[in-house]
Amino acid sequence: MAKVAKRVKANNELVDRNKLYSPEEAVELAKKTANTKFTGSIEAHIRINIDPKKTDQAVRGMATLPHGTGKSKKVAAFVTEAKEKEAREAGAEMVGGEELVKKIKETGKTDFDIAVAEPSLMPKLAQIAKILGPRGLMPNPKTGTVSANVGQVIKEIAGGKVDFKNDDSGNIHQVIGKSNFETAKLAENFKVFYESVIRSKPAAVKGQFIASITVNSTMGPGIKVKA
Repeated sequence: MAKVAKRVKANNELVDRNKLYSPEEAVELAKKTANTKFTGSIEAHIRINIDPKKTDQAVRGMATLPHGTGKSKKVAAFVTEAKEKEAREAGAEMVGGEELVKKIKETGKTDFDIAVAEPSLMPKLAQIAKILGPRGLMPNPKTGTVSANVGQVIKEIAGGKVDFKNDDSGNIHQVIGKSNFETAKLAENFKVFYESVIRSKPAAVKGQFIASITVNSTMGPGIKVKA
């Protein structure tokens, strides 16, 4: 415990709490505080000025991070039989149609990180919407995870495509890479993510959209960012 406390104190001393860092400065500093025994992630957290209880202010979107997140995602593809081969060859680990829906409905298990679906399968997914929805796994046209071209969508996910949405507190969280990524690559990923959030501003939200931005390493201190 003493070693952990010493590390935390040293990391906190590196960060000026009153300063707004540029994205490049922030990710470079986050890398310096990434001194755990394992290779952690660099995360971005954006607080937005919305009322999370109002559906017309909900924020949801997608971004294709040019350098990926450094983490592989297990994809489930809800497709017709004609598309099963395409989905598997693109990298989906779980592939199926009604039988996959039935399995999830019976077990309640969702052993995957993201789901894509053909439009024709969406009515079938209504049976498990209460399972997928709360876990953020329901395919959605807004995030590009509902498409007739499932193979291309799966390849894009492997290439760094991520979807995001606000939580109940009006915050958006996203991993923008691993702590061993180059600073320039992390900064570029951050900027793409930030710009995607800006484009996702709901029409119902007036005034300043972004309240604050922080970047941190896994178990590291928050670093305030000026966008």
